[in-house]
Amino acid sequence: MTDIILHNLDGVLADRIRRVAETRGWSLPRTALYLIENGLFAVEAEMVGRFDDSDAIALQQAIAALEGIPSDPGFSKIGRAEPVAPKPAGPDLSGLDLLDEYRLDRDPA
Repeated sequence: MTDIILHNLDGVLADRIRRVAETRGWSLPRTALYLIENGLFAVEAEMVGRFDDSDAIALQQAIAALEGIPSDPGFSKIGRAEPVAPKPAGPDLSGLDLLDEYRLDRDPA
């Protein structure tokens, strides 16, 4: 492994590295290697999600093509249904009018 020598390291940064080493119980070289590796992983992860110019142009063209598709009465309604009115609280009494013909106190007509 290549030795890494850091000259003119900022005092605040050196102190932060030293605190990480003390907290973890590691040597300074092990701590520096750990921090470099994890920092490299973080930077690489940021780079993965970025588009180059040709990808960005292709995506913009695809979006523009999708926006030009006319609406139709079928699939364009998916996810756009009218809201349903909430049912009133309590028991459903809507069928009670069917029982009127069996009431004893009604006038036989």
